[in-house]
Amino acid sequence: MPRASASTTLVYVVLLGVAVCFAAPFAWLLVASVDAKATASAEVPDLTLGNFSAVLNWSTSIRPILNSLLLCGGAALVNMAVSVLAAYPLSRYRLRFRRPLLYGVLFATGLPVTAIMVPVYELFVRIELVDSLWGTMLFLATATLPFSLWLTKGFMDGVPVSLEEAAWVDGASGLQSLRHVVLPLMAPGMAVVAVFTFIGAWGNFFIPFVLLQSPEREPAAVSLFTFFGQYGTVAYGQLAAYSILYSVPAMLLYVLASRKLGGGFGLGGGLKG
Repeated sequence: MPRASASTTLVYVVLLGVAVCFAAPFAWLLVASVDAKATASAEVPDLTLGNFSAVLNWSTSIRPILNSLLLCGGAALVNMAVSVLAAYPLSRYRLRFRRPLLYGVLFATGLPVTAIMVPVYELFVRIELVDSLWGTMLFLATATLPFSLWLTKGFMDGVPVSLEEAAWVDGASGLQSLRHVVLPLMAPGMAVVAVFTFIGAWGNFFIPFVLLQSPEREPAAVSLFTFFGQYGTVAYGQLAAYSILYSVPAMLLYVLASRKLGGGFGLGGGLKG
């Protein structure tokens, strides 16, 4: 018993240390965002809302956040649609080259985007998609597609084929069974795919930094870089305030998706009777 108690205490101490490491940056953000003389170190704040008023305007925060919502929301929708259509035959049919294709997709999940940005940029120049929000949105969706395809296929494998067969007996086509039977049952899984895609695109700095050149089209991830001035000067208070505003959409998406994730799949009820 004493040995078990000591092990439990050690586990809690380690977990507490990890929690402090994760909570400290957020605590600094909250304190620095309301500190008129914010620095890189945590100090007693000189309370002010001037940092928020300085960044809360159309050109600094509102327009970049709207651009990010367009880019990341569009990328998530495109990603989900393509993932479902691509995962369905991989999950339901015995394709001849299914295993090599899945291994190729798995390899693509580990391919760093920096390794392909030069040919991608050259391609975008040739097809005149540089500095295009829609072109950047499509590439963001493509960059996260391999991982989303693996997730979607895994969730689709969990939906029994017998439910689709019952729909086919009633005269439903393959697309109708996919829409009315499979997708409702894997809605929590698709919420996971949407959250991962959106957050992955939301925090992506490199792709929009390379492909978007006009200041009025840059997303919030790129605008965040403007708070780091020349010669090492940083506006810490405004940076912290902007970071909080930048985090709000992703946090709201997580809260909304968590309600969907809490419901589970409910496949057992669909199989009864």
